Amino acid sequence: MQAIVELKDAVKIVDNGSDEQKVILNNVSLDIFEGDFVTVLGGNGAGKSTLFNAIAGNLVLTSGQVFIMGENVTKKTPEERAKYISRVFQDPKMGTAPRMTVAENLAVSRLRGEKRGLQLRNLSKYKDEFLKLTSRIGNGLENHLDTPTGNLSGGQRQALSLLMATSKRPNLLLLDEHTAALDPKTSNSLMELTDEIIKNDKLTSLMITHHMDDALKYGNRLLVMKDGQIIQDLDSNQKSKLSIQDFYEIFE
Repeated sequence: MQAIVELKDAVKIVDNGSDEQKVILNNVSLDIFEGDFVTVLGGNGAGKSTLFNAIAGNLVLTSGQVFIMGENVTKKTPEERAKYISRVFQDPKMGTAPRMTVAENLAVSRLRGEKRGLQLRNLSKYKDEFLKLTSRIGNGLENHLDTPTGNLSGGQRQALSLLMATSKRPNLLLLDEHTAALDPKTSNSLMELTDEIIKNDKLTSLMITHHMDDALKYGNRLLVMKDGQIIQDLDSNQKSKLSIQDFYEIFE
């Protein structure tokens, strides 16, 4: 089976001042296969965001290679990798254009990874599609298709970011602590929606989380990172035998 994503001996070294260097990604190799929903745990500075940025192309590796769908994308820009990857960030403001309406944001997301020229929006053409799409969420977003995104609540805006990231099916969905800025109730609702979309649409996803209970509950695979390395790579069976206390012991 061909991996969706392959990291081979990925290393990232940065200057840390005073002629010192710090290794923030330490010889990481990783295969992500079709249908994997991989959760990623680790403390601050463990290398989680560095791993995501290496895959997405926002960070140039010091050494090593990145393959997506069998293509060597190590030297490709984030824009060139966008045809494969979509991403939802921790900050709800980062995934949407605040002055554009919900419908306009969704229309733009349909063109992810494509060259865009000047063209008519044709929003009326997609109205029924957008109504059906936003109705999946259950937080009233379908009533705000003509509302500027900046006027939405944080939960609605983050849910819209998730819809935008998945409306055009990506080869890999990166979820970068996408519930961290939300209150517990909204966070739980968004996680349930995330799990539903990933399962129903049979997506391949990599999710950073600081919530150990979410890492236990969701996904078929769990990575634990520390000091720029993957120190645990657990499948569903191994994960099901762990408790939150076990995670604390791993980190200690």
